[in-house]
Amino acid sequence: MELIEKLDLELSNKNILVTGASRGIGLAIAKSFLIENARVCIVSRGSEELLENEKKLKKEFGDESVWASTCDCTETNSLEKLKEKIIEKWGSLDVVIANVGNGKSDKEEIPNEDSWDKTWNVNFQSALFTARAFLPMLKESEGSMLFISSITGLEAFGAPTDYSVAKTSVISFAKNLARKSAPNVRVNVIAPGNIYFENGEWDKKIKENKEIVYKMINSKVPMNRFGTPKEIGDASVFLSSDRARFITGATLVIDGGQTVRII
Repeated sequence: MELIEKLDLELSNKNILVTGASRGIGLAIAKSFLIENARVCIVSRGSEELLENEKKLKKEFGDESVWASTCDCTETNSLEKLKEKIIEKWGSLDVVIANVGNGKSDKEEIPNEDSWDKTWNVNFQSALFTARAFLPMLKESEGSMLFISSITGLEAFGAPTDYSVAKTSVISFAKNLARKSAPNVRVNVIAPGNIYFENGEWDKKIKENKEIVYKMINSKVPMNRFGTPKEIGDASVFLSSDRARFITGATLVIDGGQTVRII
């Protein structure tokens, strides 16, 4: 009889960077890695939430397991300073999760130039600049990069045009990067659907009109519910682990069956 191995993700003592990690999906991803005994740096542009959550995570997982740093991922200088801190503290980096994003924008068919530039910078340039800053370190460690995109980058759901285009571009960028970085670095994408967390966008929309929101969820999402940040976190941990070492250039859709494309 063939011996079946226990599913050990082999992430203990790995060094992980999670951007956009002050709350919601990013924070859940960080916690999922910490549960696997990894060391995690959580990053956001700077907020009380980031520092408060750093304290909570330190209390739960230990002072040496997690640390927070402010960084504007749309600014290359800010990312270079973060890189210097990581090299000083850890010396190496094994996994980067690029999670910065914001779906707020104009509802016009083509948003005005200022709106478009802001949305593009937050949702695409942040991913590009993060990859550019940390890809050399991942090559050294033969590590993994994971981008958090959106199902709006795969299908037209009526989301803001600039946001959807930026998220599509993230997927395209990751696919090209995966081919050119292999076999030393694996690059993948998670495209979440509707993810609920307290004080998030869906929480606000539910407070504004609960009936309309749940009517949409029940009619458009076969699983008849929102996804959770933890579900994105758990998938992120697997895709970043050696158990997924033959997976690169992939986009994992986590949407409760909402998307309808075949290919």
